[in-house]
Amino acid sequence: MARKPIIAGNWKMNMTRVQATELIEELKPLVKDTKNEVVICVPYTDLDVAVKLCEGTNIKVGAQNVAWAEKGAFTAEISADMLLELGTTYVILGHSERRQYFGETDASVNARLKTALAKGLKPIVCVGETLEQREKNRTKTVIRKQVMGGLAGISEEDLLNTVIAYEPVWAIGTGKTATSEQAEETIKFVRSVIAKMFTRKLANKVRIQYGGSMNPKNVKELMAMPNIDGGIIGGASLKAGDFSLVVNYDK
Repeated sequence: MARKPIIAGNWKMNMTRVQATELIEELKPLVKDTKNEVVICVPYTDLDVAVKLCEGTNIKVGAQNVAWAEKGAFTAEISADMLLELGTTYVILGHSERRQYFGETDASVNARLKTALAKGLKPIVCVGETLEQREKNRTKTVIRKQVMGGLAGISEEDLLNTVIAYEPVWAIGTGKTATSEQAEETIKFVRSVIAKMFTRKLANKVRIQYGGSMNPKNVKELMAMPNIDGGIIGGASLKAGDFSLVVNYDK
């Protein structure tokens, strides 16, 4: 089943507004002819400038998190309405760094997911195991728990508006990358979990990205796998040339 590939750059805590402007202006002509979906997920302070610069282009803009509450006494959180007012389209949820450093759980990811979907944002939900969990053969147990907990209680329609990103934690920012076979095997398993939660037909429609040091050197091999529908790109998304090579992997 044809699923449109989606390449999303996760800038993390990088790029001032001036730097963001320079990067986006350099990126726009490099990716304008791609058939793939292109997203840049930028820091909150860059959202307004990114949306304005990407208006009328094929680049969509995403945030890196969203609150589960509409408003209120939630210091440092950002609401879905705030993101939508700026023109944000996508939002990353449950990134391993959020889980590791800021106490995100499957339950909090699920709450944020439901709010994002209800407001019309398109979520990218991250799942993945640590090196210790993989070495103890707990990958499937961990992934199953994260997928089932993260997607609990959403409708079939909402599922189809959700992107899943498999990120082996041990391959994020380390220079290590899962082999294409390892990535394919785990993403195929993610799809099987979704099939049990919903239906095989729906699971086959869900786009599942690979994240974890995808770059211009390995993107073609990874994207050749039948269950990998794109990538969520960290370091390589901070250089227009590198990111464009990933986006244009099929040329």
